[in-house]
Amino acid sequence: MDEIYEGDQVDLDGDGYSDGVAADLDGDGIVDSVVIDSDNDGYIDAVAIDTDGDGYIDTVAADTDGDGYIDAVAVDTDGDGLVDTVAIDADGDGLVDAVAVDADGDGVIDTIAMDTDGDGVIDTMVMDTDGDGEADTVIADTDFDGVADVMVTEVDDF
Repeated sequence: MDEIYEGDQVDLDGDGYSDGVAADLDGDGIVDSVVIDSDNDGYIDAVAIDTDGDGYIDTVAADTDGDGYIDAVAVDTDGDGLVDTVAIDADGDGLVDAVAVDADGDGVIDTIAMDTDGDGVIDTMVMDTDGDGEADTVIADTDFDGVADVMVTEVDDF
């Protein structure tokens, strides 16, 4: 891939059709961004970005339902190769519906924050505070007035 900064077509599945474009945006010879249309429908399915220039992809934005809109973003904030945060817009309205966070960097999601009523405000949090893979705490605003109404601890099946 010579002069990748101009953007090179990529055939990821070997079918002879371009599935994406790889680009070296800062001209250092390392691919910084890959845009993927894996099903060749003309809509971007995923964008993978090396935001810190270390040669490793640390952010992936994806259209998981094929509607042409990005609805999930996964980020490795500390550069350890493990996804730390995933933001999801499940209904495609442009507002984040859920955020999953691996706060301690062990590769296991510790906290899930959700907007269950679709108003753009987080109203439910599920947390695994002791790292055993099971939810220990659930905080919910069931009447959506901005004040937590329910707090449950030691919930099974996180």
